[in-house]
Amino acid sequence: MRTILLLLGSNIFMTFAWYGHLRYKNVALWKVIVISWLIAFFEYCLQVPANRIGSASYTTAQLKIIQEVITLVVFAGFSVFYLKEDFKWNYAVSFFFVLCAVFFAFKNFD
Repeated sequence: MRTILLLLGSNIFMTFAWYGHLRYKNVALWKVIVISWLIAFFEYCLQVPANRIGSASYTTAQLKIIQEVITLVVFAGFSVFYLKEDFKWNYAVSFFFVLCAVFFAFKNFD
């Protein structure tokens, strides 16, 4: 559970670092780059321990799949609530297929 919580926190920082500046298109690009790097520092402070701790329980492929699902969930909420964008049906279908990837990543076919 610590891994999931650390990845969730990491993704919140990452999403703001990568996309938060889109609400402030009038700010100079060099400024948003510097601010994004400062935010990304905190993302790494959570991401690295998450992967280190998680590697005791999950394979690296499973960690990556978990990361991607969390990224999509955080980004979906971010785009709707922070950027005020619509969540369309085809996004939901796309997310469903990512969840299918989770199933196959964690299913033991041996």
